[in-house]
Amino acid sequence: SVRNRLREIVGASTNWSHHQQAMADRASLSSMLATSQNDLPAKRMKDSYLEVHLPLGSEPQLREKYLTYHNTVRFGRILEDLDSLAVLISYSHTYNPEVKRSPLSIVTALVDKIDMRQHVIYPDSDIKFTGHVTWVGKSSIEAKMHMSQYRDGAYVSVLDATFVMVARDPGNKRAAFVNPLKPEGPEEEKLFQEGEANKSRRVELSTASLLKVAPTDEERKVVHSIFLNTLDTNTVSFRSRVLPPNSVWMEDAKLKGLEICHPQERNIFNRIFGGFLMRKAYELGWANACSYGGCRPSLVAVDDILFQKPVDIGSLLMLSSQVCYTQGKYIQVRVHSEVFDPLTCQHSTTNIFHFTFASDRDVPNIIPKTYGESMLYLDGKRHFDQTVES
Repeated sequence: SVRNRLREIVGASTNWSHHQQAMADRASLSSMLATSQNDLPAKRMKDSYLEVHLPLGSEPQLREKYLTYHNTVRFGRILEDLDSLAVLISYSHTYNPEVKRSPLSIVTALVDKIDMRQHVIYPDSDIKFTGHVTWVGKSSIEAKMHMSQYRDGAYVSVLDATFVMVARDPGNKRAAFVNPLKPEGPEEEKLFQEGEANKSRRVELSTASLLKVAPTDEERKVVHSIFLNTLDTNTVSFRSRVLPPNSVWMEDAKLKGLEICHPQERNIFNRIFGGFLMRKAYELGWANACSYGGCRPSLVAVDDILFQKPVDIGSLLMLSSQVCYTQGKYIQVRVHSEVFDPLTCQHSTTNIFHFTFASDRDVPNIIPKTYGESMLYLDGKRHFDQTVES
């Protein structure tokens, strides 16, 4: 019902050929866009509040789509549902009763954080999603969502998620203004300030990225310590490296996959659905963590999923997962997705995903060998430390 509502809002069709025409017709909606944010009325947080139910307990026919072999719920499906809900929450914030079809194209820019409160999601109990907009910029929207499950007569918290959405013009080519947000009361003001802090933190992390600046002094000591620990004491050579006990070389902790992007997986804007990309990346990352740890891992957190580029229908999507950091029973996995054009042989990065898993036992230490792998290790450590701190 959430996805049907989204199709109504933008005038999309479930039929592929009709859908293409409907998207072409959206170009005429550009004249309805605001020329300034000041032209748009301020909205309240409760204007975008939504409550959606997934009746796995009361409607058993729904279960198979969500069921794992081990009789739990597929978390990849939950990621798809969260993505759809975040888009609908954003459209609820920008709703204009005088307009039949929204001129805005609202897409996912970033999954800022998903924190798990329960490690098991049951396939025979109803699930409730709630959420609303908590912060807005000129064209960006932060939506916070909460998921709970009905157990023993009450709803129990399962996860909290924060998504960042961006509004664009009908052709999804340039940024478009969204309604400002007016917090009411100290609790909403606190949520709004948290949104401001989240934005500042993202800018700070981007500035300090290891792809842009050198590691800190402390991080350099970590890398050098790993290097010294892998030197062959018999040869005492810079080139001769030995794997320490209970360790795995980083190059041996990879898992790859490929997806052909069919029309069935499209979103309401004729691109591949972001939730589908998240599901595929999560399942590959989970399989890698499972293989590495030797048991079925549980998800601890998802953070900093960046949507750098949309994926077109018909693309060859290449996914590569890498165990990049370990500590005790925890496994940090990075999944890199890219589109490959077989005609030009060009590779373009579309997404980077970060997942923190927990095994039921201590896992081997992951050991980088090259400088590039050491940077992956430090990046994984940063994400893990951030998860532990929150």
